[in-house]
Amino acid sequence: MSPKDIDPVQARRAVKEYLATLDDPAYGAASDVTPKFVSPSDPAAQWTGALRNAAFFAYADNYLIDVKFGIIMDVEASRAIRQAEVGASQTMIERTEACFGIKPTWLAADTAYGSAANLDWLVNQQGIAPHVPVIDKSQREDGTFSREDFIYDEMRDVYTCPAGKTLATTGHVNSDHALRYLGSVPACRACPLKAKCCPNMPARRIVRDVNEAARDGRPHACQNGSLRAIAPLSQEGRDAVRAPQAHSAA
Repeated sequence: MSPKDIDPVQARRAVKEYLATLDDPAYGAASDVTPKFVSPSDPAAQWTGALRNAAFFAYADNYLIDVKFGIIMDVEASRAIRQAEVGASQTMIERTEACFGIKPTWLAADTAYGSAANLDWLVNQQGIAPHVPVIDKSQREDGTFSREDFIYDEMRDVYTCPAGKTLATTGHVNSDHALRYLGSVPACRACPLKAKCCPNMPARRIVRDVNEAARDGRPHACQNGSLRAIAPLSQEGRDAVRAPQAHSAA
């Protein structure tokens, strides 16, 4: 009998527990990537080298902490990958509100929680101010213009380059949940700033996540990627997500 022919009803306990977590945001739904290795005895565990040593099957423990009173409000185990940690944080926030009627007004966490999708969930769906450094891959280190050098016009949904030209989008959302804004090939070719903008491309392209606007919901203190400004707020704030720790599944 092949693995695809296994009857879930007759499966062993470990397999049943694994199947039950396939749609959980802290486990199976956290990533579409097929795990490199799967533990036969504990298939929900994640193969990880997070401790910079020999890899092993593990879970991560995630904590939601009330920084005003120093109380752990909730704990959630997850796969030991970043996407699962984000799902666990959302689960803890919702569960804490359901159990205790407590909802944070702001949340402090590290860069792992700074994806556009998670910021959108915090700002637009939960009304929580995120003190979280964003995951930003738009910075360039080759001397050419980065995305921050372009001005975004929300009303017109276009970018304006340093030379004053417009980059527009077709509105098509790609598989990475992002839009592409493209400059005019003739305009870029004749632009005196081309060497500083797109020396190896016919025209400049800007990639913008569909949830990019949620980044604007972060407090100004976090715009430079630092959480040091959060310390004084801890005396009157609400919650923080502590960096998860990986623990062996054995």
